[in-house]
This record gives sequence, C-alpha cells and structure tokens, in this order.
Amino acid sequence: MPEPHLEKLPGYRPFPGPVVTVIMDGVGIGPETESNGVFMAYTPVLDELMKGRLTTRLKAHGTAVGLPSDDDMGNSEVGHNALGAGRVFAQGAKLVNEALKNGTAFTSKAWQEVLRRASTGGTLHLIGLISDGNVHSHTDHLYALLARCVCDKIRRVRVHGLLDGRDVAPKSALQYFAPLEQRLRELSVDGRDYCMASGGGRMITTMDRYGADWSVVERGWKAHVLGIGRPFPSACEAIRTYYIEDPAMTDQYMESFVVTRNDKPVGVMEDGDAVILWNFRGDRAIEISRAFDEGESSAFPYFDRQRIPDLFYAGIMQYDGDALIPAHYLVEPPAIDRPLSEYLCAEGVSSYAISETQKFGHVTYFWNGNRSGYIDEKLETYVEIPSDRVTFDLRPWMQAAQITDQVIAAIESGRYKFIRLNLANGDMVGHTGVVISVRIAVETVDLCLKRILTALQKANGIALITADHGNADCMWTEKNGERTAMVAHTRNPVPLIIHDFNGNNDFQLAHLAQPGLSNVAATLCNLLGFMAPQEYDQSLLLPLGEARSDG
Repeated sequence: MPEPHLEKLPGYRPFPGPVVTVIMDGVGIGPETESNGVFMAYTPVLDELMKGRLTTRLKAHGTAVGLPSDDDMGNSEVGHNALGAGRVFAQGAKLVNEALKNGTAFTSKAWQEVLRRASTGGTLHLIGLISDGNVHSHTDHLYALLARCVCDKIRRVRVHGLLDGRDVAPKSALQYFAPLEQRLRELSVDGRDYCMASGGGRMITTMDRYGADWSVVERGWKAHVLGIGRPFPSACEAIRTYYIEDPAMTDQYMESFVVTRNDKPVGVMEDGDAVILWNFRGDRAIEISRAFDEGESSAFPYFDRQRIPDLFYAGIMQYDGDALIPAHYLVEPPAIDRPLSEYLCAEGVSSYAISETQKFGHVTYFWNGNRSGYIDEKLETYVEIPSDRVTFDLRPWMQAAQITDQVIAAIESGRYKFIRLNLANGDMVGHTGVVISVRIAVETVDLCLKRILTALQKANGIALITADHGNADCMWTEKNGERTAMVAHTRNPVPLIIHDFNGNNDFQLAHLAQPGLSNVAATLCNLLGFMAPQEYDQSLLLPLGEARSDG
C-alpha cells in the first residue's frame, strides 16, 4: 500500500491560526423540553454559534458509527473512531454478533484452549456487564456463550456479573439478573453446574478505565478471583438487599458481593480454570485484562493480587491491538487503517490532543484507529489531565477549566496547526442523572467554548465544534407522571459548527443527505488546506471553487 499522502486543496489560502476541534462529549440536540439538560442550561455561546451559517446536525448513533442497527445508541469509542477515521467500520457489538452467530468465535484458538481446560476439570468463568445497553456488552452474547457451553459439554460455569445502571435504567439490574439466574438453574442438569458467582456495580467494581482508579479493579479481583466480598445466597438477593438498605442506591455504584453455598464462595478461581471477559468495548476492559495477563514475573504495581491462579484468560475481543491486551481473544477487532492523524503526520502537520483521564484515550487511541501511542512523536503532543476521583455530579465542572487553560496556551504558542480536545462534562455528568449537575456541566462547557474562541479569534484560526454522541440532552423519561432518570446515551443528532475567524477561504456547507461523524475527518482535511483522501466519507464543505461561484 502506498504511503499516505494528501493533495493540496485548489484555491486554498493559508491562514495564521490553528484549526481547533472541540468535542463536547455527550452534548446532543434533543427536543426543547424541560428534560433536555442542554436546552435548559444557560448556554449563550453555543446558542449564538448554532445560528451560524456553517452549522448542521450529524448522526452519531447506529449504522452511522458502525453499530448493528439504528436502535443502538452511539458511544464515545465508536464516535471517536468515526471522527478520526473518516469512514464507518463495523464495531464491537456488530462484530461479536456475527462471530457468535456464524460460529467463528468458537473456532478460535482461545475457545479451543477453554475447551481443553474444561475437559480436564477446570471451571469456565464468564465476567461481564449484564445488560442489553449494547455499549460495553449485551446479554444476548452471554446467553450465546452459555448455549455453546452446553453444546460443547462444559460441565462447570460461573458467571461474574457487573451491574449497569448507566447504559440502561439506573435501577434495572433485577430485570437482567433474575432471568439469568433462572436460566442458569435450568441449565444445571445432566451433570452441569452453572451459577452466578459474584458481582458489583460497574463504576466501583472491575470496570475502571485509563488508570483512573485501580482500586475499582482490585475490588473486582477480590470478588471474582478470590471470592472476597459480602456473601449472599444469590445475586438477586444481594441486589434486593442493597436496594432495601440504601433506597438511593443505583446499580452502577452498588458494592461488590459474592455468592455462597454452605458459607463458601461458589466462584473462587483455581489453577486450571479458564476465564472469558465478554464485554466487547475496550476502555473498561483493559485494566482487568492486565490484572489477569500480567503474571507473577511481571511488575504489577497497581494493587496486591494476593494470589494469582494458573488461569487461561481471554477477552471476547482484543481491546488494545498495539499493546496486545489481552493476549488471547475470541473475535478479531475492527481493522481501522489510515486514520486522519496518519495523513496529517505524513504531511508534516503539527498537532496537539488533550483531555482529562476519562476521555484521554478517546482523543488519542480511539481517534487514531485503536492505535496506542504516537504516530509521529516529533509532530504530535498528547496531554492528559488527571480526572477527579469522585462521582462527577459532585464536581460537574470536572477538569474543563484546566483543559481550556492548556488549549489556550497551545493556541497562543503558535506551534500547532491542528488541536483537538474533549470536554467530558456532558457525558460523564450526564451518566449520573443528577439534574442540577447536568445543567452545570453543560454551562461549564459553554464557558470554556467562550474562552477557547476568544483565544482562537486573536490567533485568526478556525473552530470545528461537535460531539461524539448525546447524553445530557435527555435527563429523564416520564411515564404516567413519574420521572425516571435517563443516564444512558441518546440517539439524538449532535451539532456540527464551523466558526472561521480569518475569512481567508469562503467555506460553504455541502448539503449531504444524512451527514454523520465520519464526514468530519474529510472536513478537517479541507479546513487544513488538503483534499480529503478518496476513501474517506465526503466532506461537509463544498470545494472552494464551487463555494465562490455559489456566492
């Protein structure tokens, strides 16, 4: 394949400032009602920007970002993949659906090793998020794995289930755990022993990301591997008890637990066992995968694992292809080649990417097509601002001001032609469902936009403002007069705003039939003075010649 190369955009006149891409994570465009945290927030800057002539709406969910259907909400990973890759690739849920349906997942070397372990008396442990949110996992995948376990005569299975309450309703765990425990009982015939073994809320058990809080992974290790946790006779009993003890408890923050028989945990992991993590999304799967994969000889400073059984561990996918995490997996990840950053580096364009910990991997790893590290360290600068270790409704401003300070400094330095940043507030606070906090989060983003635009105006640059998916645009749903917090992503479109402070080039919007996030990369190529690669989805801008003739 030839080296990446971009042709110059005919008629383009260079300008002094940078192109700054602001990703307002979780800020979608929803109905103008009281439940819309974006609409209800005081956002004079965003309101004025939305009146501009270079403004449109982008599809950020479903098939537009590579998910199986338009019933599927978008998420930050697939959103940033589409933004940075300029094309739509089949994503985790769709790949796993196909591999489980056509059986290729079970022809993998990983599944064969699972069968070998099971045939010599080992237990198969299945770990994952039990919901149908289809962002990190889907219960259909777990049921497919269980069905295959029966087909392949695996005699002993333990399910370690994490509660969602984030991509689904905040207190919906029993809707998923009750039928699952019933199904496991039904399968426990003909010499099989299938049952729940442990669990906990996803935000405090197992599913940390970007090294934000390894104690989350430690709690998961203790519950899943060592069988250390508050004991209950069943997962449903644990959930009901926690609900009674703390009526304000929501699923994602539920304490970990273990299931016991005769006062002993039923799912302690032992030498000879096999483990599959069935979550398909990578960010919250990497740390627990490292805890399993990095054996006693490895330097593992994050927590004391106490005991490391001789296990075979596999993910349903490989979550980091560059770092090879995990080493074994059932389904091949999407192969995303030639992301925008690769083209820009080839053309010598200096770039700067920044976010706080919660979204740092999104403006780097996911933006770059699931590639770790720099593409060209001489041309790129990546900055991570450590996230707070509190629930984000308590500090809805998060690290937005610190990120903005750094972005302004990067603009003023004149060192970078392309700057991208993620303001995580709308998404991370949106996931809490706390109304006043969501509104403050959106207002924080608006204030940061004002500061960035002021600096960009002085530098004679261009701003491209968008989002990766919606969230804050729906804070609750209402039925029969009762409101239920809406903490999941929405399927609403997201804004696309281009604000040009130099006027060197008469950019005009192209009126595409159904533009989506994948059209942004080609648009950025044009703003930076290049023709988009032929394989990229169409730019949102008309060619400069056409724009002038229309004017």
